[in-house]
Amino acid sequence: MKKTRIIIALVLAIMMMTSVVLTACKPDPHVCTHVCPECGKCTNKECTDPICADKCAGHTAAHTCESKCPDCGGCLDFACTDPACATKCDCETGGLEYAEGTILRLAAGYQKTSHAISFQDSKTMEDAGAVNGVLTLADGKQYKLGDLKPTWVQISEDLGIVFEDKFTGAGSAAKEFDYWKDTGLQNVDIVAGSAEKLQEAGAAGSLINLAEYLQYMPNFYAYLQENPVVRLSVTADVTTGAIYMSPYFDGVDDIERFPLIRADMVVALLDGETAYAGANRAVNTSAYEPYITENYTIESLNADGTATQVITKDYTKAENIIAQMNKAENLTGDQAVAMFRAYIDAMYGDVYAKRSDLFLGYDAAWDADELVALLRCAVASLNDTDGKAIAGLFSRETSNQQREVDLFRFAGSLFGVRGMESRKDYLYFGSDGKLHSARSEEATWVALERMNALVQEGLIAINNGTVKSADYLAKDAGIVSYDYCQTQTVMNDTKLQEGEKYTAMMVPVAKWYDGSNANGVYMRFTESWRSVKTDGWAISKAGVSKADGTLDTDKLNAALTLIDFAFSVQGQITMSYGSDDFIKVKDASVEVETWEDVAKKYETFNFNGRQMPVVSDAMYAELQEIAAGNYTNYARFFLGSTLNGFPKSQAFEYQCTHVVGKEGAGKVSAAIGLGTIKHPVLGVAENMWYTSIPTSLPFTTAENQEINGYKNLSNNFKTSSGTVTNLMLLFIEDGYSVTLLTEEKADTPAAIAELVGTTWQDNLYLKVQQAAWERVLAYYETIK
Repeated sequence: MKKTRIIIALVLAIMMMTSVVLTACKPDPHVCTHVCPECGKCTNKECTDPICADKCAGHTAAHTCESKCPDCGGCLDFACTDPACATKCDCETGGLEYAEGTILRLAAGYQKTSHAISFQDSKTMEDAGAVNGVLTLADGKQYKLGDLKPTWVQISEDLGIVFEDKFTGAGSAAKEFDYWKDTGLQNVDIVAGSAEKLQEAGAAGSLINLAEYLQYMPNFYAYLQENPVVRLSVTADVTTGAIYMSPYFDGVDDIERFPLIRADMVVALLDGETAYAGANRAVNTSAYEPYITENYTIESLNADGTATQVITKDYTKAENIIAQMNKAENLTGDQAVAMFRAYIDAMYGDVYAKRSDLFLGYDAAWDADELVALLRCAVASLNDTDGKAIAGLFSRETSNQQREVDLFRFAGSLFGVRGMESRKDYLYFGSDGKLHSARSEEATWVALERMNALVQEGLIAINNGTVKSADYLAKDAGIVSYDYCQTQTVMNDTKLQEGEKYTAMMVPVAKWYDGSNANGVYMRFTESWRSVKTDGWAISKAGVSKADGTLDTDKLNAALTLIDFAFSVQGQITMSYGSDDFIKVKDASVEVETWEDVAKKYETFNFNGRQMPVVSDAMYAELQEIAAGNYTNYARFFLGSTLNGFPKSQAFEYQCTHVVGKEGAGKVSAAIGLGTIKHPVLGVAENMWYTSIPTSLPFTTAENQEINGYKNLSNNFKTSSGTVTNLMLLFIEDGYSVTLLTEEKADTPAAIAELVGTTWQDNLYLKVQQAAWERVLAYYETIK
């Protein structure tokens, strides 16, 4: 039986609409595929596109289709736009056929067994209210241990595929793949893995090459065409164009992490005309020096976020606030608050209706120095519930490296340094079009030196035992963090009291060197931009083969159909939201094939310019009850969605964001929409500085071995969970007294950059990455 048939006219329309954007300019709708190798002119006399008006005079060979259906003669290459291939295959052999009830064994989940496609964890079910092992969810249906979760029940029904859950919960995608590689890939059909693991296994012949089947996977193909960086990330071999993984997106083309702030504390410190009277401790001004001292202008939103305005920072109106504080003798908290208030009044005049709008408004235009001034005021003036001084900047979980790395990510945003929040290692593209590594650049260590100065002044909580963001919020013990908006601001309900607000705030103004001005430009830029993750799904060749070694077409076609479905419009909704029982449905009879169909089937709201489904009231209530409002946990624990092999929409998560979180995130979204926050793009931009780095590159076996040999890099720049070993974090905490640095006598930012680049061989590592990038880009130019 053939499933998810795509009307050929629709497929053609999709392919024509998804021309690849490789520069900032609008792409040509027609790409000639019939170019004379001698004169470079079009050889296809039937083509009437103006671009091909100048025909080759000496070579007029007609287009020869290399992908014809053996039954009907129609073209199987849905991407081909040649008039000779206008007739596409629309018979059964042109699609993916498999027997109804074909069984697929999936080792696809996220880290642990509670995040599988079926209910594997009895404790999770019990904690959610299961009675005698039976859990009733918001869809009104009952589930017991071993049952498929709602998402996969619906997919099974829609595609006619029976799923067996083989996920072991090994701890990571890489470990999950290693388990099946060691125990036998013949025992699983679809398996999760890291990009590196999957590319290596694919090159060894253990995985199905998806590129060989793209003509049968129009949704997957169209997605790759729409997002060039994604295609570049998943291309494993530039000779064959092999693709071995279906990539995962935890949201795509949207901001990921936000600066988060206790808005009520900011209001208490800055607003009003009555002199502030707080704890009045001494302000430590011993280490941090001004970051910005020159005048600048910054394009910002207006007060209601409907248009832009230009805000001027003129230091003839008021001296840099850090310089003022550093010169003051015996400065106390109350004095610092008064000084900061006076600075805001003098510097910004009538720009802000309230001083707190410098940080909290649509028109917020704060920079690193002003944030440090706020932290100094807060630490010297505010008490937590135990009567102790609060922390300034905190992470989700101190002493856990996976969470504390957000400190150096935030440093990049504060001080204008690329590569600190890269999608791949610490790499980014310079305006010269070349790859650069933040690890071995002096500017990185200058920024981290500034962060260490904040630690010296007691303004950052770092590596001080296991203290979580929930603790900081419940005890009023911190004011600023850098994290995900939904999962953190949900604690407005669970950890904060009435009148207290923890919300997202605007991205900071910093000086960035994007190549447009040799002296740098002041702007808001976030490197925290959602793109393809480093995990994905792959099809095990042994798993979908028969005992005699030949491919089992039922299994293979069912697996390909599942992946293609995940990239269809309906698939993206189902894989993100769960089954239709958790969504507000208007007309269940509508088949969703285009984004326009979504509003016909579901109740919708506008999310980033696209109509997306509204979650059901019962689901939203259940989310609060059994998952404390945490969308990600709810989706993975109970729905079986938000796993690691498809493009997840953030629309579901946004609806589950606390109203206070939405308030701040909405201001950031407006700034992105009106261009006052810049970000990387998922195409190859004209100015490469703005190009998002591919999350993986096609390395040769020798190159992989070389990269794996750079142990100082892999050991000293980890971002994984556990004890802190990352040099950047150690440097933020201890500065130049870090043992690794004292042993090497690296006592300046330049010396650390030299140590990492030369002694630890980051420069050689970078050459390997650059070579792989050049190869994949050259390959892509031939197929774009």
